[in-house]
Amino acid sequence: MIKTALVTGAASGIGYELAQLLAKDAYQLILVDIDAEKLVEVKSDIDRDFNVDVRILVKDLSRPNIAEELMSDIDNKPIDVLINNAGFGLFGSFSDTNWERESEMLHVHVITTTHLTKLILKGMVERGSGRILNVSSLAGFLPGPLMSIYYASKGYMLSFSEAIANELKGTGVTVTALCPGPTKTGFQETVSENSSENKITFNMACAKKVSVYGYKAMLKGKTYAIPGVFNKFLAVLPRFISRNAVASLVRKIQEENR
Repeated sequence: MIKTALVTGAASGIGYELAQLLAKDAYQLILVDIDAEKLVEVKSDIDRDFNVDVRILVKDLSRPNIAEELMSDIDNKPIDVLINNAGFGLFGSFSDTNWERESEMLHVHVITTTHLTKLILKGMVERGSGRILNVSSLAGFLPGPLMSIYYASKGYMLSFSEAIANELKGTGVTVTALCPGPTKTGFQETVSENSSENKITFNMACAKKVSVYGYKAMLKGKTYAIPGVFNKFLAVLPRFISRNAVASLVRKIQEENR
């Protein structure tokens, strides 16, 4: 039986690597991104290397009700794997950052992710099978001065994923939150576009390795996946020191690396 996977943010980085893994496992692909040129390149790569159907959809996932539009475009096709990967960051003090950009971030990370999950999840439950991978972040475990909206929105994605994963026990549907630390993708350049340089090099992971780790966790039905021993340590750090201390530590890291 041919299965279908939908991947948002599929034009580069983790989304691109996850699309490759799905193609290797013979999934038909629906790849969504705002970057039309890169999406065409991804389709070309997959068409060259794998014998699977690939459909690309150029969508701005920060737009209201874009999830319904997306589902209409694919004629509400049953989706066996949903990967909510699209996202971006913004660096700066909350009092100074651009609200329009932050509102777009909240729509992508929170509203569209939640709405698309809701629209696809019902069919999965009715069929008694399905896998959802929400790409959150190590940031979801921590308070994030100077990237407050990004950290908070990733915290939402983590909490949301854990909650519905619990609700779905026994249905045949699983939800996994992938929570990587800093990963070498175009994300860092976007976050730091207003900085003279991006200095983050420590604990920088490879997008391919992160994707393989998350993909395997999804197939095993794990609730969350944190690649890297040091990242696992950082995720539990708030249990051992005060959250104020954690916030101060995160701020220091941000100030030194942007």
